[in-house]
Amino acid sequence: MEVTVSSCQFELKRVSNFDDFKMQVLEVFEQVPLNSDYVLLPELFTFGLLTSNPDYDSLTVYDYQQLTNFTQHYMELFQQLAQERQQVIIAGSTLEKADDGVYNTTYIFDGQGNVNFHRKTHIFPAEANWNTVEGDNLDVFSIGPITFGIAICYEIEIPEIAQIYQQKGADIIFCPSYTFSEYGYWRVRHCAQARAIENQVFVVHSPTVGQMEGIVQSGYGRTSIISPCDVPWTANGILAESNIDSTDVITSTLNLQVLYENRLTGAATTVKDRKRRSSLYNTAQKV
Repeated sequence: MEVTVSSCQFELKRVSNFDDFKMQVLEVFEQVPLNSDYVLLPELFTFGLLTSNPDYDSLTVYDYQQLTNFTQHYMELFQQLAQERQQVIIAGSTLEKADDGVYNTTYIFDGQGNVNFHRKTHIFPAEANWNTVEGDNLDVFSIGPITFGIAICYEIEIPEIAQIYQQKGADIIFCPSYTFSEYGYWRVRHCAQARAIENQVFVVHSPTVGQMEGIVQSGYGRTSIISPCDVPWTANGILAESNIDSTDVITSTLNLQVLYENRLTGAATTVKDRKRRSSLYNTAQKV
C-alpha cells in the first residue's frame, strides 16, 4: 500500500486580518498536489494572525491567548479545504481555549466533515510563560488508509511518545514544529530521525519559518520527510527536504508494505529486537 504525503513549510508574515492569512494558506495549497493523501502544516503557523491587532507592537507574551479569537475561522477554513480537496489535512497547531485552560492543539480534518484533535502533552519550557496547559492523551488516528500519531515539536524529543504511537499501530508520525533558533530546529530534526530509526516509522516534519519582530518570534527550520536509515530508502533516511527558508512544499510517496518488511528483515530490526528484550528493560526500570 502506498500513500502520498505533502509537508508544508509556512513563512510567518504580518497580516491585516484573517483574509490576509487565508490568502497565505491558499497560496501554500497551490503547491500541494491534488493526489496527496495527507497534508501537514506546522506548529502555531497561525501566530501571524496576532499582527492584525492594531496594538500589536505593544503586546506581550501574555497576549498570545488572543490567538484563540481566530479558532472558529481557522476551523471553517480547513474544514472547507479538506472537503473541497478530499485530503486529510493535519492543520499544524493553534491555540485552543477550553474550560480548563488554553491548549496548543493540532486539528485533523478528514475531508468527510469530521474533525479530530491532539493536544500537546509536553510543553516546551519557554511555553510555560504563555499560560498554556498540557494535554493528557496519546491517541493514534486511523483516518484514511493509515494509522498515525501527532508529535507537536517538543513531543518528538520525548522518546516514549513515539514508542507508544508505534505500539498502538502508527506507521507515520506527523511532527509540526515552531522552533525559535537553529539549535531548537536541529534538536527537533535530529530527534525526528532518531524516532524513525528506533520505531521503524516514517516521520514527517513541518516547521514554521520566517523573520519577525515583536512578540511573534522568528522561526527556523527545513521541512523533511524521513525514513529509517536502511535499504531500500536513502542512506541518510531523508526522502525529501526543503532547501529554502521561506514557504515551501515537499511531497513523497511512502510504501507501507516496504516499511512492514523492513521491521522483519531490515539490517536494523529495532522494533522486533526491543520486543524480544522487553523483559530486560522492565528489570532495569525497577532498579
